[in-house]
Amino acid sequence: MAPPSFLQDVPVATKFKKIDNTQPSTEERVIKKYPNRRLYDTLTSTYITLTDIKRLVMAGTTFKVRDAKTDEDLTRAMLLQIILEEEAGGTPLFSEAVLGNLIRTYGHAMQGFMGGYLEKNLQAFADMQKQFTAQSNPLVPVTQVFNPEAWTSQLGTMQEQVMKLFGLKKP
Repeated sequence: MAPPSFLQDVPVATKFKKIDNTQPSTEERVIKKYPNRRLYDTLTSTYITLTDIKRLVMAGTTFKVRDAKTDEDLTRAMLLQIILEEEAGGTPLFSEAVLGNLIRTYGHAMQGFMGGYLEKNLQAFADMQKQFTAQSNPLVPVTQVFNPEAWTSQLGTMQEQVMKLFGLKKP
């Protein structure tokens, strides 16, 4: 699966060797997970952290996480761990109701449909976000465009303009 298009220009952490992520690579980037829970990036020959794996995801880099002993594919488990840590800290993306509904889809006849449905809708959201970013002021740096406070401020300004247009007062 290709990463959402709006993430393809996000730079990878500077501690990684310079790698061109725009060209298809003939070799698969492999992260080895050792029994002591350490992660080793075989492409850069460095130990990395879960935060570094998150940066790879954000940069749109394709990779596999493999158990160093058994060669078992642990990629999904690592991605789920990143989601778990993100959900535990800060503002969660998923409410208890959403998580409950997701759990209830397992073993249900619609389980196969749900994955594709979520994937397509998240891609549509990413495409919308990219379009919104492209249409915003080109003089605003990308770091400010993705800043939630900047989005809130811009949406608030737009709301005030619409309310003035219709002669409404701000509540």
